[in-house]
Amino acid sequence: MRNNLLTTPRSFVQPALLLASLCLSTSLPLFAQPATPAAMPANPLLTESTLPFHYPPFDLIKDAHFAPAYEQGMIDERTQVTAIADNSAPPSFDNTIVALERSGQLLARVDRIFSNLAGCNTNPALQEVERDMAPKLAAQRDALQLNPALFARVLALYEKRDTLGLDPESLRLLERYHRDFVRAGAKLSESDKTKLKALNAEIATLQTTFSQNVLKEINASAVLVTDRKELAGLSDALIATAAAAAKTEGHDGQFSVHLVNTSGQPPLASLTNRALRERIMQASLTRGSHGGEFDNRAAVAGLARLRAERAALLGYPSHAAYTLEEQTARTVETVDKLLVKIAPAAVANARREAADMQAIIDGEKGGFTLAASDWALYSEKVRTARYAFDESQVRPYLELEHVLKDGVFFAAHQLYGLTFKERKDLPVYQPDVRVFDIFDADGSHLAIFLADFYARPSKNGGAWMNEYEPQSALLGSHPVVANHLNLPKPAVGEPTLLTFDEVTTMFHEFGHALHGMFSKVKYPLFSGTNVPRDFVEYPSQVNEMWAAWPEVLKNYAKHYKTGEPLPPALLEKVLVARKFDQGHKTTEYLAASLLDLAWHGLKPAEVPAADGVLAFEAAVLKKAGVDFAPVPPRYRSTYFSHVFSGGYSAGYYSYIWAEVLDADSVEWFKQNGGLTRANGDHFRTTLLSRGGSEEALVMFKKFRGADPDINPLLKRRGLDQAVPAK
Repeated sequence: MRNNLLTTPRSFVQPALLLASLCLSTSLPLFAQPATPAAMPANPLLTESTLPFHYPPFDLIKDAHFAPAYEQGMIDERTQVTAIADNSAPPSFDNTIVALERSGQLLARVDRIFSNLAGCNTNPALQEVERDMAPKLAAQRDALQLNPALFARVLALYEKRDTLGLDPESLRLLERYHRDFVRAGAKLSESDKTKLKALNAEIATLQTTFSQNVLKEINASAVLVTDRKELAGLSDALIATAAAAAKTEGHDGQFSVHLVNTSGQPPLASLTNRALRERIMQASLTRGSHGGEFDNRAAVAGLARLRAERAALLGYPSHAAYTLEEQTARTVETVDKLLVKIAPAAVANARREAADMQAIIDGEKGGFTLAASDWALYSEKVRTARYAFDESQVRPYLELEHVLKDGVFFAAHQLYGLTFKERKDLPVYQPDVRVFDIFDADGSHLAIFLADFYARPSKNGGAWMNEYEPQSALLGSHPVVANHLNLPKPAVGEPTLLTFDEVTTMFHEFGHALHGMFSKVKYPLFSGTNVPRDFVEYPSQVNEMWAAWPEVLKNYAKHYKTGEPLPPALLEKVLVARKFDQGHKTTEYLAASLLDLAWHGLKPAEVPAADGVLAFEAAVLKKAGVDFAPVPPRYRSTYFSHVFSGGYSAGYYSYIWAEVLDADSVEWFKQNGGLTRANGDHFRTTLLSRGGSEEALVMFKKFRGADPDINPLLKRRGLDQAVPAK
């Protein structure tokens, strides 16, 4: 889940009792009786897949299968959990906690498959399923977590936890169940539980509305260009892609420039037509806030208010305080201290970068002041002038197949001994998806990996990892994981050439995949990436380092036509230029993080109405000192899917929090010999394989041998000379 692209964190699968995803559906009443076997059509979701590692039978699954499968899964889970709660035997770890971990497997399986497909290959039928099920699944979850008999059994075990003789992972599981029940409202009065259930249902519905509005407006906001001359600066391949998109949309002979979900848009780095750049940036920045059916201002205000009301009901001063309690940061004050420490230096750097660009504009007699729509193009001009190269020189050496096999896979082989074999016999949900078997160093079959790299209208923007099957020794399950990117698909017969940022994103997302594949825990609740939100990005950010590691880069950076390696002089420029534009990158990220914390730090009465959303946003940015017009937030509130529909509410800060750990870990790798099996095995054993079975910072210290140090991060971002010590 990479910071510079949208992450849709549907990938963090929880046990059915603790379902995180609400993107489910049913057309039946919540507590309907199951259909009789004779009346139920053949449904591949109702039984475990017989394919390797329970890989989903995508060729057999139809949209119509999901509603009845969810319904049956909900009934099964209720039946199983009721039996646990009503068990006449005294509560024991096995008949209560382990039984809960085993419960709801059908619902969990349906949830994983559906929510993953809804993120990467949606359609109107699946979107209707999302809308229908969101409040019903929230009610299902509440009915289980607010069950007094069930909580009584958990509480009885928790109170005598030190006498049960549990191993460390089992003790942590019991403590986690108790904590999650309490945080879900198990100790509330019956009247307050009723209020909480209503809030949860409203939140679930509104999150789905927000998410679907974002995707629909991205598709509706494509900028149509009638004259090819306006596209000057774009490569022939990208122009061909825009022409093909326009033709598909019924505009043959024109060009359709599609948006991604960040504020900045990739074509802005190349387009020389300023009017078109302004049109694209305007379309991007106004998404969800200019009226019409996809306007998200009411959803933003509604979600902020409902989350604040829920936090107050549960006894917390704000939703941010509620969220951060179970993160490694622990408190809002801790996060604020980090962001406030970095923000002034970041903005100062951004202003210096802007001055360099304005000098070029003035030198060209441009006659205008640098704006957000100009930044990417003139940043590239500064880069070219300063380092004597631009992205167009590098792209021919960054071809997708080489990057994947000779870069991402090569680094994983060198570090961990993994080998990869593509297979064509397993079904896929979309023709561009590729499937690989992954084998461990001893030759055993470790995992199945799906690679879904290309953008399409049915796919959420950004990049992310998800799990179709999580590892668990208790359930005997093995990982089936996927990576998703949104690379523009080239015309038929043309190569897929990447920017270095896109290469880094591939390494980042595969870092998440490794976290899932290396999981070696007993209980599903702790599997893979089921760790605190502000820790989950850390292993993936560490994996980014190998994209620029000389041994790895030289192995994959080869010209797609000639096979010639990236020239050493150009390679050196790429490496030196990696610190370039850090003021912009840090400022736009911090602005989004501060917006997230501001929205989720409000009390219910402080939340503005829909027509005050943009004014509130502007006031927050001004107060924090990051209201620098040429650098808008990476995400504005109305398309900030991370926090209003994606699970990162009061958690977007986690990228830079994790980068503190990442930068410090990179120093450790450098000090200990870099790309070696010994280093990889140490990282895997102490951290990647442990999932959430230990405290996050305890695992970090076991790996690093010391507490985290912020200085490597400050040095990396060029802030070490500008940040006052506190």
